[in-house]
Amino acid sequence: MSAALKHRNRSIALDAEGNLANLADWSEEVAELLALEADIKLTPAHWDILRLVRNFHQQRGLSPVMRILVKMVEREMGPAKGNSLYLLSLFPGNPAKLAAKIAGLPRPVHCV
Repeated sequence: MSAALKHRNRSIALDAEGNLANLADWSEEVAELLALEADIKLTPAHWDILRLVRNFHQQRGLSPVMRILVKMVEREMGPAKGNSLYLLSLFPGNPAKLAAKIAGLPRPVHCV
């Protein structure tokens, strides 16, 4: 059975991994709730990454894996932020997977 996220007196369906079952349910408020479940308080730095991930998904129809995410961040934000350590500081554990989840997107393909 899949879990659900409570938001504004409604239940938002999640898949077995906690990602949104329906991408159309995403909003910035929903992102805040998903982040809180991962013990993350979203800052402007988080939102920069979430916007990049959402734009990537909109253009390509999938969520970026870690290597692509690092290169994308480096290209858009410079080498100081385009590295695994910076992304891990924002999204601990698996940055690509966690950023996709909070951005309301499916888990990146081949992401464990």
